[in-house]
Amino acid sequence: MMLLSISIAAYAGKPALKYKKLNERALKEYSVPVRPGYEGRNPFWNAYSVKFIYSPAFDFEKVDGALSYRFTLRQKEGKGVWSFNASSPKSSLAKIWREVPPGPVTLTVEGLDRDGRVIGKAGERDFFRDYPFEGPFSGPTIDYKESAIKVMRYTHEAPWVQYWLTHDEPDMSFRHYTYACKTISGLINVECLVAENIPSLREEAIIIAKKAASFLIANGQGPDKALAYFPPTYYKGLIASAKKENQGRTMALEALAAATSYLNLYDVTEEDMYLKQALHIADTYRKIQNEDGSFPVKVDYETGEPYTGSHAMLHPVVRFYRRLENKYGVKDYHDVLARAEKWMNTFAEEKFDLESQFEDVNIGGIKPYQNLTNCTAAPYATYLLTGKNPSKEDISLALDLIRFSEDQFVHWDVWPDSCGVRPEVVPNVHEQYKYEMGTISSVGNVANAMLDYYLITGDELFYAKAKALIDGITVLQDLRTGRIPTTYKTRSIYKSDMMYDWINCTYSAIGSLLRMDAMTRNNR
Repeated sequence: MMLLSISIAAYAGKPALKYKKLNERALKEYSVPVRPGYEGRNPFWNAYSVKFIYSPAFDFEKVDGALSYRFTLRQKEGKGVWSFNASSPKSSLAKIWREVPPGPVTLTVEGLDRDGRVIGKAGERDFFRDYPFEGPFSGPTIDYKESAIKVMRYTHEAPWVQYWLTHDEPDMSFRHYTYACKTISGLINVECLVAENIPSLREEAIIIAKKAASFLIANGQGPDKALAYFPPTYYKGLIASAKKENQGRTMALEALAAATSYLNLYDVTEEDMYLKQALHIADTYRKIQNEDGSFPVKVDYETGEPYTGSHAMLHPVVRFYRRLENKYGVKDYHDVLARAEKWMNTFAEEKFDLESQFEDVNIGGIKPYQNLTNCTAAPYATYLLTGKNPSKEDISLALDLIRFSEDQFVHWDVWPDSCGVRPEVVPNVHEQYKYEMGTISSVGNVANAMLDYYLITGDELFYAKAKALIDGITVLQDLRTGRIPTTYKTRSIYKSDMMYDWINCTYSAIGSLLRMDAMTRNNR
């Protein structure tokens, strides 16, 4: 069975959602800040945040001589003003949060003397008070499984995919192939799903997946190299591959995308060579892992030397090695897994710096918390929740990661532009601070983490939120062609230009649709 295949026995079916109660609960919970720095567990992480669903608290400094502080929140496009006093400039906005409608606001915090007179400003901050969850949303526009099959067919029949049937190299007119590890691995993953779910296309899909895998293997580093068997992150010098900071370098963890696709191809074909290739990559990661369990983000492709001192977020590492143990019985790498888990847990708990690390975003000079992402937080929440026996600590940390992901990246609605048009299809999930746009892979990240939390706890609010996000994928889909664009931008979703499509994101969307199909199948 494939990694994305879901056992129906794992689910009790969809709950009967009572939205009035769920919406009220959501509003109440939004008054509780997400991991505020004043608790001492982690620093204040929101210095670069632009929007909040949950009541925020900021790292404002004390004013000399102040005995209390006045918090004043003003609408920037309206006359609303809310105010309260607190003993610390770092207090959250919980006292007024429910009263404040969505929209851009300015917060001012002033120090007061014994007589209540202003003696100085502790801080000021502009941000967007974001829309709360308020279900029900539109619901799916098409059966989940049918939606998944449609986008599988659309992708499989794309010219830049069919090209592999008669060629051994990618069609570089589809420029995203320049990110070889990510995109070509995503292609293999989608074709494996096509082979499993569309019998009439199985033979073609396996041919395409094998050819793509052969390309990655042939272009990987030799067995005597520092990064043995790693395919390249960058290929043919297009888009970000052409940038100076990426020349001769590779993202340290992107070979895991290739290794995972080899495992998926092994599951479909049962050909040992693909499992062996994945294990070769596993061997290399064991060799280059730091003693503390960490890995660098970007390295020299020949020597393996780090490009910066930044540490990689290790959710892909722990997922990969857990899969080797649990699914294939390969326990030779448990030391790698244990060290990576320890580093990731410690980092997430003590730093809460859920950094974005994409191959097309320059990581040089990024300050702590400057480019946060759901793409670290939500997948790691899923990892914590899907272990054999998640501890209370695992579940608690996962909940923090999910709340953070919703707070910073989920958009249940969006502010209209100057023409009164909402610029994005909603609900959606934005990817990262440096790419403030909803993507189908980010929706998959957060929705799946919410579903995992629901399965552990039975909390129906998380099911309702996840369902709304996944239903939104079907709203985004062009039902004529089956295409699901990668982004939620209103005015580009039906463009036929396939340069807007990222196949690794398509793979994520298919997985989300198939999972929701599995969770609801017994209730039809």
